[in-house]
Amino acid sequence: MTYIIAYLATAIVFFGLDYVWLSRVATGFYRDRMGHLLLDQPNLAAAGLFYCVYVAGIVYFAVAPALTSGTATSALIAGALLGLIAYGTYDMTNLATVKNWSVAVTIVDMAWGTVLTGASSWAGYMVTLRLAERL
Repeated sequence: MTYIIAYLATAIVFFGLDYVWLSRVATGFYRDRMGHLLLDQPNLAAAGLFYCVYVAGIVYFAVAPALTSGTATSALIAGALLGLIAYGTYDMTNLATVKNWSVAVTIVDMAWGTVLTGASSWAGYMVTLRLAERL
């Protein structure tokens, strides 16, 4: 039950923060720098699959170990490192292989992935800890 709570709590925070980022904060930034590469409508099935799998990775690599060790800081740090590595893999690969890929997009996206994953890991840990105590 703890892992289900961890997954759902982490997913809600991750989806919520990323939705605000993609729809309100950084829309113009990404469109200005890579609009020529973007689909008219995103592939929601592919996005949904990414979110489901990535949140499972956050829980496995950051939230669950933090629940075992008992520290919110470890959830935050492990999540931030996972975000840097995952988003860095995507962005650095694109920088290396996609013609005219933006260095600014790489930097901003890697920073966002680090903050988003770290914050989601921390929040997932905190919510799980509080709810698990009540069960």
